[in-house]
Parts: sequence; structure tokens; C-alpha cells
Amino acid sequence: MAHYNSFKDEIILEKRGSKLRAHRQITIQTRRTLVAYSFLIIPLLFFLAIRIYPTLYAFVMAFSEKGTGDFSLINFERLLTDTVFWKALLNTFLYVIITVPIQLGLGLLIALAIEKVRRFKWLYRTIYFLPYITSVVAVSWVWKLMYDKDYGFFNEFLGWFGITPQTWLNDPKLALLCISAVMIWQSIGSSMLIFMAGLQVIPKSFYEAAKIDGSNSWSMFWKITFPLLNPTLVFLVVTGVIEALQTFTQVQNLAGSTGGPLNSTVSIAVYMYKVAFLEFNMVYAAAIAIVLFLVILVVTIIQMKLLNKSYEY
Repeated sequence: MAHYNSFKDEIILEKRGSKLRAHRQITIQTRRTLVAYSFLIIPLLFFLAIRIYPTLYAFVMAFSEKGTGDFSLINFERLLTDTVFWKALLNTFLYVIITVPIQLGLGLLIALAIEKVRRFKWLYRTIYFLPYITSVVAVSWVWKLMYDKDYGFFNEFLGWFGITPQTWLNDPKLALLCISAVMIWQSIGSSMLIFMAGLQVIPKSFYEAAKIDGSNSWSMFWKITFPLLNPTLVFLVVTGVIEALQTFTQVQNLAGSTGGPLNSTVSIAVYMYKVAFLEFNMVYAAAIAIVLFLVILVVTIIQMKLLNKSYEY
């Protein structure tokens, strides 16, 4: 009987011990959760203050009349008849159409070429990637000096062949193309590096099997490389288009805050800056910002629907 009671006491003590251990474990888990949230609360508050609140406030401003604060659609009605806005919208899409395909095409060609190189790959990657990590302002001013009519490198180069010097950034027909060239030159390195990462993921066995079947390089590119680079291509197209739709720094430093000459280079972001900080019409600038947000959203959704395809290895 005494042995039975002691055994019973041991079971009771063991159950109590397990309960205490479980309670202690829950307490430790709760403490870890609280510590994690305490570390997250500061960046979360920062994000709310810097991103979410200004965005919501911009929506409120866009639907109000300057000087009154009352609800109104007057800003969006003005956009419909604003010729400079429509010019800026057209220029913005021209930046996208010109820069994105060229920078992706050249980036892919350079990536394929470097993959064929056996030595000093790191050197070639560094050379092509340096422009991307260089300050956009610094790059823009260097190119502005090269575009100079009297002392620029490009006119000096044309002079070697007896070609008349061009006004470049002062010519409404050439200014947008000149800025697009700067954007392409600076973005090629980023596209090249990401394409190289995508190429390294493709199994080499696919190319070995294709060579055994007698496929040439061109056939392997279209049937193996290009389809399997689709996730990389989708990422680069989406990010490249978003970046081009927000074109600002290159235009401001190369052509001025007004997007000259004759609004030939003005983008939506530049026009928004001009309205907000040169004309001090914040509510109208907020309406332009809302339109830019909607354009980016719609274009991104369309791209994801059209370009995103699944391929099985």
C-alpha cells in the first residue's frame, strides 16, 4: 500500500512538473514574441509615417480645391484640358518604350557574351555595373558636359567627320533621345548582372542534350535560354518600366526643372515637381501624383498578366 501511494505521489509530481515546464515554455515564447514585436514597431511606425500617411494625405489633397479644403473634382477636371500634362504623359511613355527594350536587349547580349568568357569575368561585370551604382546626378552632369554644343565630346567627334555640330539638349527633336541614351547607358549594368544570375540557374545538362541532338547556338537560345529566363525577364521588365515611369533626376539635371526645351523632355514626375515646388499648387500636384500611381499600377498588372508564364525544367 505504501509503495502504491509513493508511486501515485510520483505521478502527481511528474504531472505538476510537466505543467510547470509547459507554462515556462509558453512564457518564454511570449517573451520572444514581445521582443520581436518591439524590434518591428519602430520600422513599422517609420513606414506608416513616411509612406502610408503621406499617400493617404495626397489622396485627400487631390480631391480638394486649392485654398478651401472642400471636396472637389476640379483638379482632375483641369488635368483633362492641361496640354502640358498630356505632353508629360506622352513623354513618360516614350521613355518607357525607348529605354526598357534597349537596355534589356543590350543587357542580355552582354550577359551572354560574358558567360562565354573564361577569364576575368569579374572585371567585365564590374566595368559594366559601375555606371549603375554611380550617382545619377553625377552621371547626368558628365553627360551634360559631353552634350555641350561648343566643348562637348559628341560635337568634337562629329567634327572629325565634317558633320555639323548639334545642339543636342537644346533641340526639341533630340533632347528626349539624349536623355534616353543616358538612362539606357546607366541601366545596362543592372540588367546584365540580373540576366547573368538567371543564366547560371539554367541546368547545363539541357545544353548538353541539345548539342547531342544537333541543335545550334541560335536554336538553343530560343528553345532553352529565352524560355527559362522568363522569370528574370518579367522581373526586369516590371522594375524597368516602373523606374522609367518615374523618370525625374535625369530630366531635371540634363534639361532643367521645367523639362525643356518647349516641354519636349518633361515627364509626369518632373511636371509634378514643377507644379508643387515652382508654382506652389500642392493640391494639383497631388492629383498628378495620383494619376502617376494609377498608371504604374495598371501597367504593372497588365505586364504581370501578359508576361508571367510558367516553365517546367
